[in-house]
Amino acid sequence: MSMYPSHFAEPSLKKETNRSSASHIPVKAATNDLSDSIFYGELKNKLIKYITKKGNKSLARELLTETFETIKRTQIERLILAGTEKENIIIDSEQLLKNAIENARPLLQLSAIKRGGVKYQVPVPVTEKKSYFLAMKWLLDAAREKDRKVHLPEKLAWEILDAACGQGRVIKKKNDLHRQCESNRAYAHYRWS
Repeated sequence: MSMYPSHFAEPSLKKETNRSSASHIPVKAATNDLSDSIFYGELKNKLIKYITKKGNKSLARELLTETFETIKRTQIERLILAGTEKENIIIDSEQLLKNAIENARPLLQLSAIKRGGVKYQVPVPVTEKKSYFLAMKWLLDAAREKDRKVHLPEKLAWEILDAACGQGRVIKKKNDLHRQCESNRAYAHYRWS
């Protein structure tokens, strides 16, 4: 339920040059986490929410900013050291984050279904929202599992870079899950019964 009537328009994040055509339409108020700045991104906001512990969102924002700085610094170093393959190196840290999450997204997961007194591990497709959640959760878990002497932004940056290249702990975890789903495909018919 919304406190606004149905004829109110959603708030726009894009700066419009022609405002006269929409000036007569009432607009809902924007939520706190929406912004029209160039640093706004839906994936980044989700990741900040997953990093946040005990409600300290400003610290989570700083950690993600440091992570992006570390990624960019690392990629610039790789670009300087690269010889002929300079066009293959991506410097944009947001693009690398998107690539890492896309590479880490699982397609299937195992679900326990009880049939005839026996629990079967049945492979089921993952919804898009859940797959994004799992990818970001796995990235953060892999970063938190590493050595405690290294700060989180550096560990998270290395995990993002590894996942963007299609290697590392997160990709291994996704491949293991898909391998388990493949080995249990004989029980797939239990999904519909």
